[in-house]
Amino acid sequence: MTDPKSEQPENQPELTEQDLRFTRRMIDTAIKLAAIFIVLIWCSAILRPFIMLILWGGIIAIALYPFFAKISGALGGRNKLAALIIAILGLALLVVPTINISASTIDSVQTVSESIKEGTFKVPQPTDAVKSWPLVGEKIYQIWGHASTNFEAFVVEHSDAFKSLTEALFSTIAGIGGTVLQFIISLLIAAVMLVNHEKCLYGSRLVFNRIMAENGETAIVDSVATIRSVAQGILGIAVIQALLAGIGMFVAGIPGAGVWALLVLILAIVQLPPLLVLGPIAAYYFSITTTTPATIFLIWALLVSFSDAVLKPMLLGRGIDIPMLVILLGAIGGMLLSGIIGLFVGAVVLSLGYKLTMHWLQHSTIQIEKPYSD
Repeated sequence: MTDPKSEQPENQPELTEQDLRFTRRMIDTAIKLAAIFIVLIWCSAILRPFIMLILWGGIIAIALYPFFAKISGALGGRNKLAALIIAILGLALLVVPTINISASTIDSVQTVSESIKEGTFKVPQPTDAVKSWPLVGEKIYQIWGHASTNFEAFVVEHSDAFKSLTEALFSTIAGIGGTVLQFIISLLIAAVMLVNHEKCLYGSRLVFNRIMAENGETAIVDSVATIRSVAQGILGIAVIQALLAGIGMFVAGIPGAGVWALLVLILAIVQLPPLLVLGPIAAYYFSITTTTPATIFLIWALLVSFSDAVLKPMLLGRGIDIPMLVILLGAIGGMLLSGIIGLFVGAVVLSLGYKLTMHWLQHSTIQIEKPYSD
């Protein structure tokens, strides 16, 4: 018999005990990493439907914390009661206008549908002022005139367009209902976070200090300031403008006021003037009513459109320089990813990511004038 060792190639080194221990440790580490990775993937899959709601709830909690602290202090430190008051106020401000605007839109659509079926619906004749509208005036005047002359024939001629428009309108209303439900859930999550704000702050500090070491506390300062600045100075102003626009259109009896208010909200978030929506509506209102109410609505539309000049100095945080392009991309990208609620969350998250990235790149030159405080 031959010795097995003699059959090994002369240049192949024998494995030492140290090499074997190292191999075992590598295999053991790989198994542990694989197990952790599987658990993380599993947890992320479970939480995926709630991630956007939790993010939005956290943004609301951070933005409203100063208000919560004042209420809690006035109530003698009763955090649960203060959070309950904020939740009730938020629900009232969110649900009541939404129900009114949605109900108005549905009633308008039903009224128009019934009058069309009964043959009593009449489209008023367009005024000569419509022709003077830039770019589209002549075309709109012709289409409008055709509809006012023989609306039944106009509907038959454009039946496919009317069907698509109706389906899109009701789909939008249903989507608004789902969005309101998401906002309600996020508001409740925010209330829970406010009650447990000390634990949330402790956990955030652990994460930031673990990731950014000695710069963790400074990063928390910038993160909180950025979230409050964008949430109050951008999103807050957009919501106010949309609500004011919706109230004005609701009072004026503009059909589909809720849909137009939603468009105003989107434009305001992406930093475009609401007058892009309210201007054509005001021109339309001049065509169907007398001069006085139309003039009042136009003045209201101008006040809503330029109200950000007054609101921004009041609500926008000082010293927080976020490029409008970042907010624009965040809002549009968030909306494409997660709908209306993504419009809000995307703007804040991308702004926060931008700020943290800049902080990471320039942390040695960033100076914080005052320490972080609740």
